[in-house]
Amino acid sequence: MGFKMGIVGLPNVGKSTLFNALTRTAAAQAANFPFCTIEPNVGDVAVPDERLDKLAAIATSKQIIPTRMTFVDIAGLVKGASQGEGLGNQFLANIRETDAIAHVLRCFEDGDVTHVEGRVDPVADADVIETELMLADLESLEKRLQGIVRKVRGGDKEAIQQERLMKQAVAALEDGKPARTVEVDEDDLKAWKMLQMLTSKPILYVCNVEESASATGNAHSAKVAEMAAAQGNAHVVISAQIEEEISQLSDEDAEMFLSEMGLEEAGLDRLIRAGYELLNLQTYFTVGPKEARAWTIKEGTGAPQAAGVIHGDFERGFIRAETIAYDDFVSLGGESAAKEAGKMRAEGKGYIVKDGDVLHFLFNT
Repeated sequence: MGFKMGIVGLPNVGKSTLFNALTRTAAAQAANFPFCTIEPNVGDVAVPDERLDKLAAIATSKQIIPTRMTFVDIAGLVKGASQGEGLGNQFLANIRETDAIAHVLRCFEDGDVTHVEGRVDPVADADVIETELMLADLESLEKRLQGIVRKVRGGDKEAIQQERLMKQAVAALEDGKPARTVEVDEDDLKAWKMLQMLTSKPILYVCNVEESASATGNAHSAKVAEMAAAQGNAHVVISAQIEEEISQLSDEDAEMFLSEMGLEEAGLDRLIRAGYELLNLQTYFTVGPKEARAWTIKEGTGAPQAAGVIHGDFERGFIRAETIAYDDFVSLGGESAAKEAGKMRAEGKGYIVKDGDVLHFLFNT
């Protein structure tokens, strides 16, 4: 299990350049004109994790299989997209299929790259996109409310729940607030998610800065950071141009390039980590001579459900999970040594998996 993040933004803010860098491909055409991305490009990328390499080295695993995540490069939205301007309706539908939104904002000055509004103001750009998504949600909810009137009158419990939740969302949207600001009871979470509202998705602002500001950010990205903090959203600073250059280099050359730029790590790593935090995701590992593999789960996932990520039979027939903490596995030098030192635990159905756990599941077939 990974997650799907949609990359959105106004035209010419660097979305496709960032997508190319993230997926190490040239699948998305990066050109200086609006709507150069017509169909949503989908890139499935490995999630880098140094822990997996260390575990594989200790276990002498023949194969290393990282967990994966999916990026969807969605064409540039424009003002009026909710009313079908540009290619709005098609792209709004693509956003609905993602788990989270990476909102790329132009935080660089460059007279050679056209801005659709003729100015560089990332906060205003963010407002344009958010407004379009809110208008699209409002229109969708109002239509759906009309469509369930008969079921509500007939006492349909599911329809009554949907109506209540939709009215809560409409009230927030009409007040100029995205659906994600609505406090939803745990019992309603599943039904709330089924509404597939664009503005209920968590947002990560990606500040695309010029090369010289890649390590420290600039005045534009500072304004975005302030906005994100006020909203309770996350942000990262990236130079899409640099990331694209790095993606074409060997690992050794990339490390040297990053060092010269004053960067500790590639923007991809920062973006993935921010995405994990945004969706409350974490990683556990399975390790053996054949392969060392990473698996992504939600924080708070129980051992049987974590086993189910590998195969449904593992969850259905779950007996126990032989568990070693990552630090113990590494410091003691592997499974056998950890077991001898009493660091392997037999955890049952009630165990909540921790980030970095090395697990071996026992189950009935």
